[in-house]
Amino acid sequence: MKSVLVLDFGSQYTRLIVRRLRDKGYYAVLLPHSVSEDVAREYDPGAVILSGGPNSVYEEGAPQMPEWVLSLSVPVLGICYGLQLIAHTLGGQVQKAPHREYGRARLHVDNDRLFEGLPREFDVWMSHGDRVERLPEGFFSIAHTSDAPYAAIRNTEGTMYGVQFHPEVAHTQYGSEILADFVSNVAGLQPTWKVDNLVDVLIDEVRQQVGDGKVILGLSGGVDSSTLALLLHKAIGDRVIPIFVDTGLMRKNESAEVRSAFENLGIHIHMVDASEEFFRALKGVTDPEEKRKRIGHTFIDVFTREAERLKKEHGDIEFLAQGTLYPDVIESSVHGGPSRTIKTHHNVGGLPEKLGFKLVEPFRYLFKDEVREIARALGLPEYLVKRHPFPGPGLAVRILGEVTPERVKLLQEADAIFIEELKRWNLYDSVWQAFAVLLPVQSVGVMGDERTYENAVVLRAVVSTDGMTADWARLPYDFLDHVSRRIVGEVRGINRVAYDITSKPPGTIEWE
Repeated sequence: MKSVLVLDFGSQYTRLIVRRLRDKGYYAVLLPHSVSEDVAREYDPGAVILSGGPNSVYEEGAPQMPEWVLSLSVPVLGICYGLQLIAHTLGGQVQKAPHREYGRARLHVDNDRLFEGLPREFDVWMSHGDRVERLPEGFFSIAHTSDAPYAAIRNTEGTMYGVQFHPEVAHTQYGSEILADFVSNVAGLQPTWKVDNLVDVLIDEVRQQVGDGKVILGLSGGVDSSTLALLLHKAIGDRVIPIFVDTGLMRKNESAEVRSAFENLGIHIHMVDASEEFFRALKGVTDPEEKRKRIGHTFIDVFTREAERLKKEHGDIEFLAQGTLYPDVIESSVHGGPSRTIKTHHNVGGLPEKLGFKLVEPFRYLFKDEVREIARALGLPEYLVKRHPFPGPGLAVRILGEVTPERVKLLQEADAIFIEELKRWNLYDSVWQAFAVLLPVQSVGVMGDERTYENAVVLRAVVSTDGMTADWARLPYDFLDHVSRRIVGEVRGINRVAYDITSKPPGTIEWE
């Protein structure tokens, strides 16, 4: 099967390019820009896409376009930094723009097969500080904006294209169509890729990696780790041992629900209540990164202790499985490309070295909705498949300020009401993620003719397809009014409720 090679030059959106193409049925793979020609050719490339990135092409040490890209003699598309690389490499001129162009811009396009069937004007998402000032010989413009005269370019042979905007993000209208037009109209590839093809491949990969060994898995009850537990169980049976660590930072009734769900699947879970240890570690801590680090260190301590106990019971355990997804990897900047770090994640880096296990990460290059499709193919119950994402550090990153048992209890109750009402109003499945955030402030209120001075919570609900970009959910006012009244009326200690209307970007989905 011919592939589309996506070379990563560091954009936070790079993996979305692969995702959009897979959605359209094209086999796309992500490789670091430093990959060798021999490795690249193993994927039988029919086209190459150069991603965006945070660098300037003229900076010392900036990543450059590999020479072998041109020697492949296949169509090439450069996105943002990728466009600038094409211009810079082939003799054009790139300079710092008069001002950074960030956000939506109106694109004016010419008639070209890259925009086949699309309007002559539509909105695109820009994010760049440099721009092309002079095109290489043999190139011409096929689209512009008010600030970017070369918003899209191509060569006369029609084999090299570049776009200054990001077609892979949801904010660009017709972005997926532009990528598909490049792959189909320019490269001539056929849409033969299906996510279902991955299930057998992943099971085979697990069996090959693990052999006759045993695997332990940190199970949270979320769709990622639940799907991973089922995948491993399908692959190696009872040689996978899921460990559920109750950190005290879980959602209301989480432990009991997880135990019941997996007993029904015929999978035995090793349950550990370590909540007191986590609260001791978090005492007095308010910095978000410090919270994550302490939770991670405590988790390692607990996991190490339990792993040693399990080794005595089950014999040697060589492997540790994690439900790491690509957004975790790319935001933590450990995937082999140069992407900039936004925040550290609990489930990437550090654990294998500290625990002495070999790492098993079958979902490392998948998005959550792709994992959901795999979950359905494996037969995971639908109520587990549809569960909203939940952060590894749990409610600690939804409590701004110090994390205490009392503040966790407050947030659990408010969050439970929000989720319960989303389901009751048939809104739960229409949003990607929904939760409550406890603020480190108190506000004045009046309840029963008495003055109150209590906590404030923010409700957050977003719509997304992959978590890399998201928009705030337009929930009905009547619904929000009802939820607010329930929280204030039923959760003693909260007297104010707000709703977050920030998209990603510029915000993140979680508050910390």
